[in-house]
Amino acid sequence: MPKNKKELYNKKGVIAGIVIFAFIAALPFLINLGKAAPAPELVLTSKAKEAKECVRSKEFIKREHMQLLDEWRDTVVRDAKRIYVNPQGKEFNMSLSNTCLDCHSNKTDFCDRCHDYASVSPYCWDCHIDNPKEMKR
Repeated sequence: MPKNKKELYNKKGVIAGIVIFAFIAALPFLINLGKAAPAPELVLTSKAKEAKECVRSKEFIKREHMQLLDEWRDTVVRDAKRIYVNPQGKEFNMSLSNTCLDCHSNKTDFCDRCHDYASVSPYCWDCHIDNPKEMKR
């Protein structure tokens, strides 16, 4: 049993404990500070290099390709519309297999590099094959 209230409220001990806890909790972040792996360089196929443009701008595709693909999927399946018109007025077939993979057929060097870097597992390949040209007979 404490003899007086001062023994009950050890401010210095509590503050020291909080500081030590905060340091230990921040340690993994401090150790890895500035050590983030650089984003992978993508390998474009010769067809993609020749095209010089994608369905949308490079920045848009890097940032929002999954939303665009989801929008395409919903439009094709629910509305039976297959033509996408980009802001420049150019028309594209809304197809991952036949539009995107036509230029970016190197899934390992293109798709997988970024998805592995970002630790995401897209479900595109549950329905779509990696290389649609292999299936043509």
